[in-house]
Amino acid sequence: MAKRSNLLIFILTVGVFGILNTEMGVIGILPLIADYYDVSVAKAGLFVSLFALAVAISAPSMPLLFSGINRKKAMLLVLGVFVLGNIVSIFASNFTIALIARVIPAIFHPIYCSMAFTVAANSVSNEEAPKAVAKIMLGVSAGMVLGVPITSFIASETSFEMAMLFFAAINAITFIATLLFVPSMPVKERLSYGSQLSVLKNSITWLSIAAVIFINSAIFGVYSYLAEYLETITNISGKTISLMLVVYGGANVIGNIVAGKLLTKNAIKTVAAFPFALGAVYIVLFSFGQFTVPMAIITLVWGILAGIGGNIAQYWITSAAPKAPDFANGLFLSSANIGTTIGTAVGGLFISAIGTQYIVVGGLLSLILSAVCILLRNNIFSPRKQLSI
Repeated sequence: MAKRSNLLIFILTVGVFGILNTEMGVIGILPLIADYYDVSVAKAGLFVSLFALAVAISAPSMPLLFSGINRKKAMLLVLGVFVLGNIVSIFASNFTIALIARVIPAIFHPIYCSMAFTVAANSVSNEEAPKAVAKIMLGVSAGMVLGVPITSFIASETSFEMAMLFFAAINAITFIATLLFVPSMPVKERLSYGSQLSVLKNSITWLSIAAVIFINSAIFGVYSYLAEYLETITNISGKTISLMLVVYGGANVIGNIVAGKLLTKNAIKTVAAFPFALGAVYIVLFSFGQFTVPMAIITLVWGILAGIGGNIAQYWITSAAPKAPDFANGLFLSSANIGTTIGTAVGGLFISAIGTQYIVVGGLLSLILSAVCILLRNNIFSPRKQLSI
Protein backbone atom coordinates (compact mmCIF):
# COMPACT_ATOMS: atom_id res chain seq x y z
CA MET A 1 0.00 0.00 0.00
CA ALA A 2 2.83 2.40 0.87
CA LYS A 3 4.57 1.77 -2.47
CA ARG A 4 1.30 2.26 -4.35
CA SER A 5 0.64 5.49 -2.47
CA ASN A 6 4.16 6.78 -3.17
CA LEU A 7 3.82 6.01 -6.89
CA LEU A 8 0.45 7.75 -7.02
CA ILE A 9 1.81 10.86 -5.29
CA PHE A 10 4.87 10.88 -7.58
CA ILE A 11 2.68 10.77 -10.71
CA LEU A 12 0.49 13.56 -9.33
CA THR A 13 3.57 15.65 -8.52
CA VAL A 14 4.94 15.28 -12.06
CA GLY A 15 1.47 16.09 -13.43
CA VAL A 16 1.23 19.27 -11.38
CA PHE A 17 4.77 20.21 -12.47
CA GLY A 18 3.78 19.81 -16.13
CA ILE A 19 0.67 21.95 -15.74
CA LEU A 20 2.38 24.71 -13.74
CA ASN A 21 5.36 24.62 -16.09
CA THR A 22 2.98 25.18 -19.01
CA GLU A 23 1.57 28.18 -17.13
CA MET A 24 4.75 29.85 -15.86
CA GLY A 25 7.50 28.49 -18.12
CA VAL A 26 6.80 31.04 -20.86
CA ILE A 27 7.86 33.90 -18.54
CA GLY A 28 11.49 33.31 -19.52
CA ILE A 29 10.78 33.33 -23.26
CA LEU A 30 8.34 36.25 -23.65
CA PRO A 31 10.79 38.22 -25.86
CA LEU A 32 11.18 35.13 -28.07
CA ILE A 33 7.39 34.75 -28.28
CA ALA A 34 7.10 38.44 -29.22
CA ASP A 35 9.63 37.97 -32.05
CA TYR A 36 8.08 34.69 -33.21
CA TYR A 37 4.59 36.18 -33.58
CA ASP A 38 5.78 39.70 -34.43
CA VAL A 39 3.98 41.34 -31.49
CA SER A 40 5.12 43.55 -28.62
CA VAL A 41 6.50 42.02 -25.42
CA ALA A 42 3.53 43.54 -23.58
CA LYS A 43 1.13 41.70 -25.89
CA ALA A 44 3.17 38.50 -25.55
CA GLY A 45 2.62 38.90 -21.80
CA LEU A 46 -0.99 37.86 -22.41
CA PHE A 47 0.39 34.31 -22.55
CA VAL A 48 0.90 34.67 -18.79
CA SER A 49 -1.78 37.12 -17.64
CA LEU A 50 -4.74 35.59 -19.51
CA PHE A 51 -3.74 32.10 -18.38
CA ALA A 52 -3.65 33.27 -14.73
CA LEU A 53 -6.96 35.12 -15.15
CA ALA A 54 -8.62 32.02 -16.59
CA VAL A 55 -7.37 29.98 -13.62
CA ALA A 56 -8.57 32.56 -11.10
CA ILE A 57 -12.06 32.65 -12.66
CA SER A 58 -12.51 28.90 -13.18
CA ALA A 59 -10.85 27.71 -9.94
CA PRO A 60 -13.96 27.86 -7.69
CA SER A 61 -16.40 26.48 -10.27
CA MET A 62 -14.60 23.78 -12.29
CA PRO A 63 -13.52 21.57 -9.34
CA LEU A 64 -17.07 21.89 -8.02
CA LEU A 65 -18.61 20.79 -11.34
CA PHE A 66 -16.25 17.81 -11.62
CA SER A 67 -16.41 16.81 -7.94
CA GLY A 68 -18.76 13.89 -8.65
CA ILE A 69 -16.80 12.43 -11.59
CA ASN A 70 -14.31 9.56 -11.33
CA ARG A 71 -11.07 11.37 -10.49
CA LYS A 72 -8.90 9.29 -12.79
CA LYS A 73 -11.15 10.10 -15.78
CA ALA A 74 -11.23 13.79 -14.84
CA MET A 75 -7.44 13.99 -14.56
CA LEU A 76 -6.97 12.17 -17.88
CA LEU A 77 -9.35 14.67 -19.51
CA VAL A 78 -7.35 17.63 -18.17
CA LEU A 79 -3.99 16.15 -19.18
CA GLY A 80 -5.38 15.39 -22.64
CA VAL A 81 -6.56 18.98 -23.05
CA PHE A 82 -3.11 20.25 -22.02
CA VAL A 83 -1.32 17.94 -24.47
CA LEU A 84 -3.58 19.07 -27.33
CA GLY A 85 -3.16 22.73 -26.35
CA ASN A 86 0.63 22.34 -26.30
CA ILE A 87 0.62 20.63 -29.72
CA VAL A 88 -1.51 23.43 -31.21
CA SER A 89 0.95 25.96 -29.75
CA ILE A 90 3.84 24.20 -31.53
CA PHE A 91 2.26 24.56 -34.97
CA ALA A 92 0.21 27.77 -34.53
CA SER A 93 1.51 30.55 -36.77
CA ASN A 94 -1.17 32.99 -35.61
CA PHE A 95 -0.84 34.71 -32.21
CA THR A 96 -4.59 34.64 -31.46
CA ILE A 97 -4.82 30.89 -32.13
CA ALA A 98 -1.78 30.26 -29.91
CA LEU A 99 -3.35 32.37 -27.16
CA ILE A 100 -6.64 30.45 -27.36
CA ALA A 101 -4.64 27.20 -27.20
CA ARG A 102 -3.31 28.38 -23.82
CA VAL A 103 -6.50 29.83 -22.34
CA ILE A 104 -8.65 26.71 -22.93
CA PRO A 105 -6.32 24.40 -20.92
CA ALA A 106 -6.11 27.11 -18.24
CA ILE A 107 -9.84 26.71 -17.63
CA PHE A 108 -9.27 23.01 -16.83
CA HIS A 109 -6.10 23.64 -14.78
CA PRO A 110 -7.89 23.89 -11.37
CA ILE A 111 -9.58 20.50 -11.83
CA TYR A 112 -6.31 18.57 -11.91
CA CYS A 113 -4.51 20.58 -9.25
CA SER A 114 -7.38 20.55 -6.76
CA MET A 115 -7.89 16.80 -7.25
CA ALA A 116 -4.15 16.19 -6.90
CA PHE A 117 -4.16 17.81 -3.46
CA THR A 118 -7.28 15.89 -2.40
CA VAL A 119 -6.12 12.51 -3.71
CA ALA A 120 -2.67 12.90 -2.13
CA ALA A 121 -4.17 13.78 1.26
CA ASN A 122 -6.64 10.88 1.08
CA SER A 123 -3.96 8.34 0.09
CA VAL A 124 -2.31 8.52 3.53
CA SER A 125 -3.41 8.86 7.16
CA ASN A 126 -4.73 12.19 8.45
CA GLU A 127 -1.50 12.75 10.38
CA GLU A 128 0.62 12.30 7.24
CA ALA A 129 -1.67 14.35 4.95
CA PRO A 130 0.37 17.60 5.20
CA LYS A 131 3.51 15.74 4.09
CA ALA A 132 1.67 14.19 1.13
CA VAL A 133 0.26 17.57 0.10
CA ALA A 134 3.74 19.11 0.49
CA LYS A 135 5.01 16.70 -2.18
CA ILE A 136 2.33 17.97 -4.57
CA MET A 137 3.28 21.54 -3.68
CA LEU A 138 6.86 20.60 -4.58
CA GLY A 139 5.59 20.00 -8.12
CA VAL A 140 3.83 23.37 -8.03
CA SER A 141 7.01 25.17 -6.91
CA ALA A 142 9.20 23.33 -9.42
CA GLY A 143 6.78 24.22 -12.21
CA MET A 144 6.60 27.86 -11.18
CA VAL A 145 10.26 28.67 -10.44
CA LEU A 146 12.42 25.94 -12.01
CA GLY A 147 10.34 25.64 -15.17
CA VAL A 148 11.27 29.21 -16.14
CA PRO A 149 15.07 28.69 -16.48
CA ILE A 150 14.60 25.19 -17.99
CA THR A 151 12.23 26.48 -20.68
CA SER A 152 14.44 29.51 -21.31
CA PHE A 153 17.47 27.24 -21.79
CA ILE A 154 15.64 24.92 -24.21
CA ALA A 155 14.30 27.84 -26.25
CA SER A 156 17.66 29.66 -26.41
CA GLU A 157 19.57 26.51 -27.38
CA THR A 158 17.00 25.21 -29.87
CA SER A 159 13.75 27.02 -30.70
CA PHE A 160 10.39 28.24 -29.44
CA GLU A 161 8.74 25.12 -30.89
CA MET A 162 11.03 22.84 -28.88
CA ALA A 163 10.09 24.68 -25.68
CA MET A 164 6.42 24.04 -26.47
CA LEU A 165 7.29 20.42 -27.22
CA PHE A 166 8.85 20.16 -23.75
CA PHE A 167 5.51 21.24 -22.22
CA ALA A 168 3.65 18.69 -24.36
CA ALA A 169 6.09 15.87 -23.51
CA ILE A 170 5.76 16.29 -19.72
CA ASN A 171 1.96 16.32 -19.93
CA ALA A 172 1.91 13.35 -22.34
CA ILE A 173 4.18 11.28 -20.07
CA THR A 174 1.91 12.02 -17.11
CA PHE A 175 -1.16 11.11 -19.19
CA ILE A 176 0.34 7.70 -20.03
CA ALA A 177 1.50 7.09 -16.43
CA THR A 178 -1.97 8.01 -15.12
CA LEU A 179 -3.63 5.73 -17.66
CA LEU A 180 -1.39 2.76 -16.78
CA PHE A 181 -0.64 3.10 -13.08
CA VAL A 182 -3.34 5.19 -11.40
CA PRO A 183 -6.31 3.10 -10.21
CA SER A 184 -9.89 4.05 -10.95
CA MET A 185 -11.06 6.54 -8.33
CA PRO A 186 -14.86 6.79 -8.37
CA VAL A 187 -16.38 9.27 -5.93
CA LYS A 188 -17.95 7.13 -3.19
CA GLU A 189 -19.88 9.87 -1.43
CA ARG A 190 -20.90 12.56 -3.86
CA LEU A 191 -21.48 15.88 -2.16
CA SER A 192 -24.22 18.10 -3.52
CA TYR A 193 -23.22 21.44 -4.97
CA GLY A 194 -25.24 23.13 -2.26
CA SER A 195 -23.43 21.39 0.59
CA GLN A 196 -20.06 22.33 -0.91
CA LEU A 197 -21.07 25.94 -1.53
CA SER A 198 -22.36 26.17 2.04
CA VAL A 199 -18.75 26.49 3.29
CA LEU A 200 -18.90 30.04 1.94
CA LYS A 201 -21.41 30.86 4.68
CA ASN A 202 -18.70 30.38 7.33
CA SER A 203 -16.58 33.33 8.43
CA ILE A 204 -13.60 31.00 8.93
CA THR A 205 -13.61 30.35 5.16
CA TRP A 206 -13.55 34.05 4.26
CA LEU A 207 -10.86 34.86 6.83
CA SER A 208 -8.78 32.04 5.36
CA ILE A 209 -9.33 33.24 1.78
CA ALA A 210 -8.30 36.78 2.75
CA ALA A 211 -5.18 35.48 4.53
CA VAL A 212 -4.15 33.47 1.45
CA ILE A 213 -4.70 36.42 -0.89
CA PHE A 214 -2.44 38.58 1.27
CA ILE A 215 0.18 35.83 1.74
CA ASN A 216 0.50 35.35 -2.02
CA SER A 217 0.43 39.09 -2.58
CA ALA A 218 3.33 39.45 -0.14
CA ILE A 219 5.37 36.68 -1.77
CA PHE A 220 4.82 37.39 -5.48
CA GLY A 221 4.54 41.17 -5.12
CA VAL A 222 8.26 41.12 -4.38
CA TYR A 223 9.44 37.94 -6.15
CA SER A 224 7.96 39.06 -9.48
CA TYR A 225 10.50 41.89 -9.53
CA LEU A 226 13.47 39.94 -8.14
CA ALA A 227 15.39 40.09 -11.43
CA GLU A 228 14.76 43.85 -11.64
CA TYR A 229 15.88 44.29 -8.02
CA LEU A 230 19.07 42.29 -8.56
CA GLU A 231 19.91 44.32 -11.66
CA THR A 232 19.19 47.83 -10.37
CA ILE A 233 19.79 47.59 -6.60
CA THR A 234 22.29 44.75 -6.13
CA ASN A 235 23.86 45.72 -9.48
CA ILE A 236 24.97 42.25 -10.61
CA SER A 237 25.42 40.74 -14.08
CA GLY A 238 22.80 38.86 -16.09
CA LYS A 239 24.48 35.48 -15.53
CA THR A 240 24.61 36.06 -11.77
CA ILE A 241 20.95 37.07 -11.81
CA SER A 242 20.10 33.77 -13.52
CA LEU A 243 22.08 31.92 -10.85
CA MET A 244 20.23 33.79 -8.09
CA LEU A 245 16.89 32.83 -9.66
CA VAL A 246 17.96 29.19 -9.69
CA VAL A 247 19.00 29.50 -6.01
CA TYR A 248 15.56 30.91 -5.19
CA GLY A 249 13.87 28.08 -7.13
CA GLY A 250 15.91 25.37 -5.44
CA ALA A 251 15.29 26.92 -2.03
CA ASN A 252 11.58 27.00 -2.83
CA VAL A 253 11.62 23.24 -3.36
CA ILE A 254 13.44 22.78 -0.03
CA GLY A 255 10.76 24.93 1.60
CA ASN A 256 8.07 22.48 0.47
CA ILE A 257 9.85 19.60 2.18
CA VAL A 258 10.31 21.62 5.38
CA ALA A 259 6.67 22.78 5.28
CA GLY A 260 5.31 19.24 5.32
CA LYS A 261 7.18 18.50 8.54
CA LEU A 262 6.27 21.80 10.20
CA LEU A 263 2.56 21.55 9.37
CA THR A 264 2.47 17.95 10.58
CA LYS A 265 4.14 18.90 13.86
CA ASN A 266 2.22 22.10 14.70
CA ALA A 267 0.19 23.66 11.92
CA ILE A 268 -1.35 26.59 13.80
CA LYS A 269 1.96 27.90 15.18
CA THR A 270 3.61 27.49 11.77
CA VAL A 271 0.93 29.54 10.04
CA ALA A 272 0.92 32.24 12.76
CA ALA A 273 4.71 32.62 12.67
CA PHE A 274 5.00 32.83 8.88
CA PRO A 275 4.15 36.54 8.28
CA PHE A 276 6.65 37.59 10.96
CA ALA A 277 9.42 35.35 9.60
CA LEU A 278 9.00 36.58 6.01
CA GLY A 279 8.63 40.16 7.27
CA ALA A 280 12.01 39.89 9.01
CA VAL A 281 13.59 38.67 5.73
CA TYR A 282 12.08 41.62 3.83
CA ILE A 283 13.45 44.10 6.38
CA VAL A 284 16.92 42.55 6.00
CA LEU A 285 16.47 42.63 2.21
CA PHE A 286 15.67 46.36 2.34
CA SER A 287 18.71 47.03 4.53
CA PHE A 288 21.36 44.86 2.84
CA GLY A 289 19.97 44.06 -0.63
CA GLN A 290 22.60 46.22 -2.33
CA PHE A 291 25.40 43.84 -1.27
CA THR A 292 25.94 40.70 -3.36
CA VAL A 293 26.91 38.13 -0.68
CA PRO A 294 24.19 39.13 1.83
CA MET A 295 21.70 39.19 -1.08
CA ALA A 296 22.63 35.60 -1.99
CA ILE A 297 21.96 34.47 1.59
CA ILE A 298 18.73 36.48 1.71
CA THR A 299 17.58 34.89 -1.56
CA LEU A 300 18.21 31.40 -0.18
CA VAL A 301 16.26 32.01 3.05
CA TRP A 302 13.55 33.92 1.19
CA GLY A 303 13.10 31.04 -1.27
CA ILE A 304 12.72 28.51 1.55
CA LEU A 305 10.10 30.67 3.28
CA ALA A 306 8.23 31.22 0.01
CA GLY A 307 8.03 27.43 -0.44
CA ILE A 308 6.67 27.09 3.09
CA GLY A 309 4.21 29.90 2.36
CA GLY A 310 2.67 28.03 -0.57
CA ASN A 311 1.96 25.01 1.63
CA ILE A 312 0.58 27.21 4.40
CA ALA A 313 -1.80 28.87 1.96
CA GLN A 314 -3.16 25.54 0.72
CA TYR A 315 -3.49 24.16 4.26
CA TRP A 316 -5.18 27.28 5.62
CA ILE A 317 -8.11 27.17 3.20
CA THR A 318 -8.60 23.40 3.07
CA SER A 319 -8.49 23.17 6.87
CA ALA A 320 -11.33 25.68 6.97
CA ALA A 321 -13.55 23.52 4.74
CA PRO A 322 -12.52 19.84 5.15
CA LYS A 323 -15.97 18.56 4.16
CA ALA A 324 -15.61 19.98 0.62
CA PRO A 325 -11.95 19.30 -0.26
CA ASP A 326 -12.14 19.72 -4.06
CA PHE A 327 -14.07 22.98 -3.79
CA ALA A 328 -11.72 24.20 -1.02
CA ASN A 329 -8.68 23.48 -3.19
CA GLY A 330 -10.38 25.38 -6.00
CA LEU A 331 -10.82 28.33 -3.64
CA PHE A 332 -7.13 28.06 -2.76
CA LEU A 333 -6.08 28.20 -6.43
CA SER A 334 -8.35 31.16 -7.09
CA SER A 335 -7.19 33.04 -3.98
CA ALA A 336 -3.53 32.35 -4.77
CA ASN A 337 -3.89 33.70 -8.31
CA ILE A 338 -5.81 36.76 -7.13
CA GLY A 339 -3.10 37.42 -4.54
CA THR A 340 -0.38 37.08 -7.16
CA THR A 341 -2.18 39.52 -9.47
CA ILE A 342 -2.74 42.08 -6.70
CA GLY A 343 0.78 41.78 -5.33
CA THR A 344 2.39 42.20 -8.75
CA ALA A 345 0.25 45.27 -9.46
CA VAL A 346 1.04 46.84 -6.07
CA GLY A 347 4.75 46.12 -6.52
CA GLY A 348 4.64 47.80 -9.92
CA LEU A 349 3.01 50.87 -8.39
CA PHE A 350 5.74 51.15 -5.73
CA ILE A 351 8.45 50.85 -8.40
CA SER A 352 6.81 53.57 -10.52
CA ALA A 353 6.17 55.89 -7.58
CA ILE A 354 9.29 55.67 -5.37
CA GLY A 355 11.70 53.14 -6.90
CA THR A 356 12.55 49.44 -7.12
CA GLN A 357 14.01 49.19 -3.60
CA TYR A 358 10.60 50.00 -2.10
CA ILE A 359 8.73 46.97 -3.50
CA VAL A 360 9.56 45.48 -0.09
CA VAL A 361 7.15 47.97 1.49
CA GLY A 362 4.27 46.54 -0.54
CA GLY A 363 5.25 43.06 0.60
CA LEU A 364 5.35 44.14 4.24
CA LEU A 365 1.91 45.76 4.03
CA SER A 366 0.47 42.51 2.62
CA LEU A 367 2.14 40.53 5.42
CA ILE A 368 0.62 42.78 8.07
CA LEU A 369 -2.84 42.22 6.57
CA SER A 370 -2.26 38.46 6.36
CA ALA A 371 -1.17 38.38 10.01
CA VAL A 372 -4.36 40.21 11.03
CA CYS A 373 -6.53 37.66 9.16
CA ILE A 374 -4.61 34.72 10.64
CA LEU A 375 -4.79 36.06 14.20
CA LEU A 376 -8.50 36.84 13.83
CA ARG A 377 -9.20 33.28 12.72
CA ASN A 378 -7.15 31.86 15.59
CA ASN A 379 -8.88 34.07 18.15
CA ILE A 380 -12.41 33.58 16.86
CA PHE A 381 -12.00 29.84 16.38
CA SER A 382 -10.14 28.44 19.39
CA PRO A 383 -7.66 25.57 18.92
CA ARG A 384 -10.30 23.16 20.18
CA LYS A 385 -12.59 24.25 17.36
CA GLN A 386 -9.90 24.49 14.69
CA LEU A 387 -10.64 22.20 11.81
CA SER A 388 -7.87 20.02 10.48
CA ILE A 389 -7.33 18.18 7.25
